[in-house]
Amino acid sequence: MGHEAIIINNNPETVSTDFDTSDRLYFDPLNLESVSEILLREKAHGILLQFGGQTAINLALPLSDNLSHLEKLGLNLVIEGTTPEAVDEASDRQRFEDFAERCQLDMPRGMTAIDSEGVRKAVSSIGYPVLIRPSYVLGGRGMEILSNDKQLEAYMDEAFLSPDRPLLIDEYLGNAIELDVDAVCDGEEVLIGAIMEHLEEAGIHSGDSTCFIPPQNISEGVLSKVEEWTTTIGLELGIRGCYNIQFAIRDEELYVLEVNPRGSRTFPFVAKATGVPLARIAARVALGEKLSSLDIPKPQTEAVSVKAPVFPFIKLRGLDPAPGPEMKSTGEVMGSHVRPAAAYLKARMATELPVPTSGGVYITVKDEDKSGTIELAKRLQEMGFKIHATPGTASALREIGSLEVETCYRIEERKSPDALDLMRRGMIQLVINTPTATGGAVLDGNMMRRLAVELNIPFVTTMAGAKMEVEAIAEMQLGTPEPRLLDISTLD
Repeated sequence: MGHEAIIINNNPETVSTDFDTSDRLYFDPLNLESVSEILLREKAHGILLQFGGQTAINLALPLSDNLSHLEKLGLNLVIEGTTPEAVDEASDRQRFEDFAERCQLDMPRGMTAIDSEGVRKAVSSIGYPVLIRPSYVLGGRGMEILSNDKQLEAYMDEAFLSPDRPLLIDEYLGNAIELDVDAVCDGEEVLIGAIMEHLEEAGIHSGDSTCFIPPQNISEGVLSKVEEWTTTIGLELGIRGCYNIQFAIRDEELYVLEVNPRGSRTFPFVAKATGVPLARIAARVALGEKLSSLDIPKPQTEAVSVKAPVFPFIKLRGLDPAPGPEMKSTGEVMGSHVRPAAAYLKARMATELPVPTSGGVYITVKDEDKSGTIELAKRLQEMGFKIHATPGTASALREIGSLEVETCYRIEERKSPDALDLMRRGMIQLVINTPTATGGAVLDGNMMRRLAVELNIPFVTTMAGAKMEVEAIAEMQLGTPEPRLLDISTLD
């Protein structure tokens, strides 16, 4: 577009280290002082905050307040794209709740608190389970799902509370499907890059989720509503450039979880999956161009694409591998195929965790998942796997499913053989464990997950994940899926 591109990046691991990505590159902290100094040194005309994650977009208001000071020093700077006012309306909890009510968008019930008494009142009003988090949070840090008073008190012992850093307490939507939407708005129209369906239920950090483009289990009616709400949010908030929305669906009801007025980590995935260069389009729109004037390629629809997270657990032995609201992944991979199961298998293979085609499967699930486990266990047995289960799960599989099951002890019973014994003996090639939130099952689950990491055994903690794992095994037994030729010209 004829502008010099100067990048300020506080993370030298990322792609902006490439010599041809920018005219100049600064490795400096993304704080007001450092950024202001660089702007003055470069005599910058504008700054684009939308592609630096939450750290960069948090500079919108402080930088806006500092513009008059910079002007006195001879710098006439424009904050490009979405205005700081719109960024604040999307990011401030109370303002966004008022916005959602005005636009008739449903949100989970939520409250804020600045002291421990306020937190307890909010939890009492909303009812368990709740999702609790600091209002100023990166990567889901300090975010937890709490199910009882004991967990709440343990959280409060560690929590930091102050009037300018309140805690947010939200109704936790159990058994809900989460969606991510990446989009671009120019003030007049909205381009939806992709709607992504998470494999894990709502409450797992989006960076740790496996997600599908296009969605696989969402009705046309709900998808239509997602598109409508995405357009409303972009236009009514006054977004100029890119934004990301997280939705949840429970019992066919749609809820807005949050709106991020910036590019998300899924933007590259969307571009590769659809062939639409969303970040490039968003940058041009943020600098004043209209969507109607851009040559936007038609997205490919023949193949399903799957993004899967990569975790560092083998290097961080003490970390519990169970997914949750706090992000733990350090990378991600992608699979693409015309068959959803084959796309998932490709992504799984790229994570370097083995996909078993024979051996033993250890199953222990909470009561509400026992009936759903029967069909999975039947398929696994038909594919040649031997089923091992704890007494409760084994009884359900035998009595309702008429399956052959080897019963083993729970770990807390301290008898042999238990899951750890079987895993160490090489008898288990897959673990399916949907843990309860309380009691000995929590410790059992932690011990099994840690051992599974050390022994490189795939470990599944959700029913949705278990179903896809079984589908991937069926695909793997057919043979490794063939590579798919990409038309790379659309990604130029």
